[in-house]
Amino acid sequence: MADWDQAEGKAKETAGKLTDDESLETEGKAQGAFGDAKDAAGDMKDAAKDKLEDAKDRT
Repeated sequence: MADWDQAEGKAKETAGKLTDDESLETEGKAQGAFGDAKDAAGDMKDAAKDKLEDAKDRT
């Protein structure tokens, strides 16, 4: 769902720029950053799972 947060954040940011609404633009940037963070957390989780599987395979 991080992609959704990133896309929605970008849409809000763009809408804020077009309407000169700094609050909406800032909200969009924050939502996009939240999506990026969720994406990074998912990547870390996947990497940890891979390491665990590698360790299980070695034993």
